[in-house]
Amino acid sequence: MKPSQVFKAINELRESWRKQNFVFTPEQQKEFDSLKQLRRERVKYFHANGLVSKGGAKATVDTKQP
Repeated sequence: MKPSQVFKAINELRESWRKQNFVFTPEQQKEFDSLKQLRRERVKYFHANGLVSKGGAKATVDTKQP
């Protein structure tokens, strides 16, 4: 399953969860758990291969002006 399809399926399940008074059926819970695991594996892959932005370096500002 492509990453975009995983994300869309998770969002569809979340929408049905909201419509069902915030309760999953057992089948939906199993599907959600498996999709969530796929998503976590994808994120771990990005972290392991250095594909995640760590943010820029902070610029230091000298507050003492002559």
